[in-house]
Amino acid sequence: MNRIALYYLFTPLPDPEAVRLWQHTLCDSLGLRGRILISPDGINGTVGGPLDAVKAYVKATRQYPGFRGLEVKYSEGSAEDFPRLSVKVRKEIVSFGAPGELKVDEHGVVGGGVHLRPEELHELVDARRAAGEDVVFFDGRNAFEAQIGRFKNAVVPDVETTRDFIRELDSGKYDELKDKPVVTYCTGGVRCEVLSSLMVNRGFKEVYQLDGGIVRYGEAYGDKGLWEGSLYVFDRRMHTEFSDDAEVIGRCARCEAPTSKFENCSNPACRKLTLYCADCASDPATLRCPEGCTA
Repeated sequence: MNRIALYYLFTPLPDPEAVRLWQHTLCDSLGLRGRILISPDGINGTVGGPLDAVKAYVKATRQYPGFRGLEVKYSEGSAEDFPRLSVKVRKEIVSFGAPGELKVDEHGVVGGGVHLRPEELHELVDARRAAGEDVVFFDGRNAFEAQIGRFKNAVVPDVETTRDFIRELDSGKYDELKDKPVVTYCTGGVRCEVLSSLMVNRGFKEVYQLDGGIVRYGEAYGDKGLWEGSLYVFDRRMHTEFSDDAEVIGRCARCEAPTSKFENCSNPACRKLTLYCADCASDPATLRCPEGCTA
């Protein structure tokens, strides 16, 4: 039996390089693959392998004093879903391009949004609807991820990478949301930790974040709640579903057929990741950017 573990924790790390060496040695000794980022503000990782090895990894990682409160989300998958083991030190564990703006203490991010468990999210939505007010869902992921899955009626910012969020927030296009209840969400919660803080810093008055991200919400409600579609994941699986009832909301870039499958453009100089149906992906001539490659 194999599993993939997804986790993050914001906590001050005085020696990120020492943590990197320890984490690499630990994963290597257990035969795990995945991607781990470490910064002075904490750790963010996804690792896969045999279930016993993954559990041993989590137990050992939690023995580090700063990581005792580490929460882990598990999903189907294995080490084979990752090309290799990568453990790196970065200025940020999520690259928003604002390392000096984020404040972290032993309790996590300082001044971020209010955490909502999945059931608390539903309570908030129901209470505001009863009062005649809508809750705004704000997607904290790269825009292409939302093509195959998102919360219903969510705001999806025009961002290709997380570094684009500051530009988007400072553009003024979301200023009308500053007095409304806004719930940020992302895959596992780590991007929202930073995004909600950036939004609070820019005058958004009522900011929440979905605790545990889409993954935790899917565990609680599957496809019977406010989520629709598939969840994009950054490994060889590319996407995952919470149940057999998952709606296919993605559309092929060429023929508009329903699909949740991203493929690289067949042009070796391009390789842009785009949604294609099985028929269009089967021929290199149609597995091309419909409006021409930009590379």
